[in-house]
Amino acid sequence: MMLTDRKLLAHLDKMLEDGINGTFSESDYDETKLSKLESKWLRYLTSSKLSAQKTAQEREKLQELISDISHQTKTPLSNILLYTQLLQEQPLDGQSRQLVDEIRQQSEKLEFLIQSLIKTSRLETGTFQLSPCENDIDSVIRAAIEQIAPKADSKQIQIRYCPESCTARFDSKWTQEALFNLLDNAVKYSSENTAITVTIKVFEMFACISVADQGIGIPKEELPCIFGRFYRGQNVRKQNGVGIGLYLSRQIIEGQSGYITAESNGKGAVFKIFLPK
Repeated sequence: MMLTDRKLLAHLDKMLEDGINGTFSESDYDETKLSKLESKWLRYLTSSKLSAQKTAQEREKLQELISDISHQTKTPLSNILLYTQLLQEQPLDGQSRQLVDEIRQQSEKLEFLIQSLIKTSRLETGTFQLSPCENDIDSVIRAAIEQIAPKADSKQIQIRYCPESCTARFDSKWTQEALFNLLDNAVKYSSENTAITVTIKVFEMFACISVADQGIGIPKEELPCIFGRFYRGQNVRKQNGVGIGLYLSRQIIEGQSGYITAESNGKGAVFKIFLPK
């Protein structure tokens, strides 16, 4: 290789390195091809920087909007739920009680929807970053089961889990959220006096959390669709729900280099969370 070629490559390498570090500056301009290349490279870096700044500004505005929505809706919804609870404690005739119960159900549904959309938006826009690290899976499963226990007890649903010591790389708080969503669905779509089984299985590269229920199951043709935002299957549309829980769970797990699968033979369903070891 000729000396001039080596110098040219070295100069180009330094230009790229300076561009990566944000320290690139154009040298004195002349009519050489290298100088023209420097000029174009500077224009490219400038436009890229402006684009990145604009993206950051838009993300910041979106974050502020999400925070405003969360703050502005919290008090009215809390008041509606409080007044509804006070009404439920009053002596009401059958029709009035039915209407009050419906108001409470719809208010709780709206509250859950708003919170889920806020969480999803924060994950999608990167305003909240997942922080996976080495964590104990057993503690996350226990916490999620404890969270869903009152709802399961109200339907006499037994949650079976044999503790097993195992670790993987995941964000503890958000993974618990994803697992709770799976357990919540299992309880919601299972009949009374049934069981939900939670197990851990360790593979070479992943640790798997399995949630198996004895519920209504998922038709085979719907399995590819169930993780879509707001998707609700034909046989569950009469049940309370908004179709955001599974979507949020998938976003959380995939954001940590893991994945979720769903299986059903028409009677019951099995959801599996795979977390990288």
